[in-house]
Amino acid sequence: MSARRANKKLVEMAKVIRSKNSGPFKLTLDIIFDSADEYRSIKASGQVTRELIAGLYGIETALIAEIIFFDPASAIKVVLPRPVVSGGPGDTDVYGAQQHAPLLALSFEIEEE
Repeated sequence: MSARRANKKLVEMAKVIRSKNSGPFKLTLDIIFDSADEYRSIKASGQVTRELIAGLYGIETALIAEIIFFDPASAIKVVLPRPVVSGGPGDTDVYGAQQHAPLLALSFEIEEE
């Protein structure tokens, strides 16, 4: 049987989509996939880019510090600046735990059997 291309929502593929502080000035976005095969498909496709994340968060591409593909956990980690310093004036999310919401709307084209 040959593989076919399918559009699949990130929330259907990931068992964890979260954000948290990475110090007072940066956020970490974590995506941990249910399936190693889906993770590998997303990684190989090159769809998770600085441009994608920058567009979701309304920041310049150069501000994305890192995108890390962590094969042992079938996970992607993204590090980006916090919009407001943690605990600073105007901060509404001191732990950075509510900043993953833009990821929830993502869909990716993947290979399916």
